[in-house]
Amino acid sequence: MKFLLLTLITHQPDAVTGVQKSPAERLLDVVESAVRAEELGFDGFAVGERHEDPFISSSPPVVLSNIAARTARIGLFTAVTTLSLLDPVRAFEDYSTLDNLSDGRLELIIGKGNGAAQAELFHVTTADQWDRNREGYELFRALWASDQVTWSGRFRPELVAAKALPRPLQDRIRIWHGSATSEESVDLAARHGDPVFSANVTYPVEPYAALIRHYRRRWEEYGHQPQDALVGAGTAGFHVAATSQQAVREFRPAFEARLAFARRAGLPVVFESIEDFVERSSALIGSPQQVTDKVGRYHEQLGHEVIHLSADTDGVTPAQKRTSLELFQSEVAPVLRAQIPSRPLSATRRSVAL
Repeated sequence: MKFLLLTLITHQPDAVTGVQKSPAERLLDVVESAVRAEELGFDGFAVGERHEDPFISSSPPVVLSNIAARTARIGLFTAVTTLSLLDPVRAFEDYSTLDNLSDGRLELIIGKGNGAAQAELFHVTTADQWDRNREGYELFRALWASDQVTWSGRFRPELVAAKALPRPLQDRIRIWHGSATSEESVDLAARHGDPVFSANVTYPVEPYAALIRHYRRRWEEYGHQPQDALVGAGTAGFHVAATSQQAVREFRPAFEARLAFARRAGLPVVFESIEDFVERSSALIGSPQQVTDKVGRYHEQLGHEVIHLSADTDGVTPAQKRTSLELFQSEVAPVLRAQIPSRPLSATRRSVAL
């Protein structure tokens, strides 16, 4: 199994101290988190893309380029690149540049995005976001594969023998399709032989498992070999401590802050208590053995080879976060790597080739 740390770069007061850092401080924290992730042996670091409060992750390629300059081995991911909002040519130029600067360590997770604010900024509606995502993906793929592209579509001017530069380092970049509940996203992935990354964060596992079963069915219907399908999955929360009681005690302020925010914002509340959250969600909160066992149970449902864990402190102290990451890497990751075989990430393939 492979392990990513992920941040959506939320910008809000700390759940415990109430202190809110400046945007510059928060962005620098993200870069330092990626450096620590490489030092601790994580396989990848992922930066989300959002265009509304409380996030400041509107430009993943800029953040990941800074991380690329500070690291040497760790895989670099987006989570997700919202191709429904972007000009695919501009997105290609940004990510091809990053691919070169990172020595081919880049992988994309794409998705349609969500949220009313970003729809207002980019004039993308629920009626056309799926078509925009599909069209953007297909043009992005074509630009990556060829230095002369002739193309026409609905949402941007046509291209005639267009050459987008710079040419990427990787001949074919791995593009994951992120999805929470959308069959459209996983169907697009299956059609093109791409992996999927299940959000797996809001509800218990059942709807996500159903979506992955649909992906695997469509994968075979499109003529691909069953064993070639590749799945990743998110986690709703993450904190490892020596005992389950300590993990819950330390994470409780973060959970209560989330719960309060959801109620203020009128968002659906699925888990009313931290005990229910630990029991029924994908959150990995507990002792090393509990976390190992839970990942195994979820793997039985999803068959995933990659998971992401939160890179942010999420209401615990920096020292507690560091201890949690160290415990995970020393006591959880080795067991899961041995139990669940996984295919190499782009960064690994590149280092082996060199």
